[in-house]
Amino acid sequence: MKIPPLQSMPPPPSTHDRLQAAAVELEAAFLAEMLKSAGLGKARVSFGGGAGEDQFSSFLVQQQARQMAQSGGVGLSELLFQSLMENSDDT
Repeated sequence: MKIPPLQSMPPPPSTHDRLQAAAVELEAAFLAEMLKSAGLGKARVSFGGGAGEDQFSSFLVQQQARQMAQSGGVGLSELLFQSLMENSDDT
């Protein structure tokens, strides 16, 4: 019986990749709060989804904010990333 060789593990993410992901997540959190303040995710009076909509609307807002941030957002993630890179040891 032959044992197949182990597949090599992918290299760990670089500092650049980790900081970029953190900056996007920070922008997504910011955008989620802005969307909540704007009233996105609040139950509608007519044709509302009931209790289910109330319980899960925050997940929808978070995903919408994450998609916005990953698509470029408002530019906050780039500023955060540049600031994080300046303060990192791997510059």
